[in-house]
Amino acid sequence: PYVRGRERSRRPEDILREVEALAAAGYREVVLLGQNVNAYGKGLKPPVTFADLLAMVNEVQGIWRIRYTTSHPRDFTDALIAAVAQLRKVCENFHLPVQAGSDRILKLMRRGYTRADYLNLVKKIRAAVPEASITTDIMVGFPGETEEDFAHTLELVQQVRFDQAFTFVYNPRRGTPAATLPDQVPEEVKSRRIQELIALQQAISRELNQAEEGKVQEVLVEGPSEHDQTKLAGRTRTNKTVVFKGDEALIGRLVPVRITKGHLTFLAGEVVESPR
Repeated sequence: PYVRGRERSRRPEDILREVEALAAAGYREVVLLGQNVNAYGKGLKPPVTFADLLAMVNEVQGIWRIRYTTSHPRDFTDALIAAVAQLRKVCENFHLPVQAGSDRILKLMRRGYTRADYLNLVKKIRAAVPEASITTDIMVGFPGETEEDFAHTLELVQQVRFDQAFTFVYNPRRGTPAATLPDQVPEEVKSRRIQELIALQQAISRELNQAEEGKVQEVLVEGPSEHDQTKLAGRTRTNKTVVFKGDEALIGRLVPVRITKGHLTFLAGEVVESPR
């Protein structure tokens, strides 16, 4: 935030024109990108919220799927949850960077929410969108983080059961307030904590992916798999990668795929009927 400057919102009509052009060019999925999409609309007249923008994009002909990133838990509104639940094209994937599970560390980070706030947000999302996937960002080793603080983070991960977590080790960055905080965490402690966090999250991710076995998922086929060029790869509405055998003519189409195996980072499957 110290480098990027103040947030600004693009006019909705400009965004819609761009999405319509993409649809006309054959694109079927769009991603609305912002440093904090939940803050969209600030300064616009007449007022427009991000939930309003999603509803507008949902009406664009030719677009099948809508995603967005990144969201800040502090600004995630009930209206936005309702939009994801009700708008057919908006995918059921919520990326909510929690950063830490300790209220003390969240306050030092100036995140603007508490552990209880975050857990309540997750509860509301799962009540409105039961099939949603939830992913997050988590940092370990923030200045002052104690073993108790880190334990709170592990407890939150166990409680929420994220589909995936992007994990990071804090490194001081010159010119930021955190770089001057006391009680910098030793590198060997940060290394141990990140490994423990990764092990926990990987176990959860594998369990959740294995729970997909036997289900049929709608997959938007993106192209050959990066790791096996003889197979195709695409994503579910919940943003899980699926790898399966199929003709290249399926690229760019919506394909129903039965999940046969849940791996740590992807799902394996087989096409079950005619694609769209």
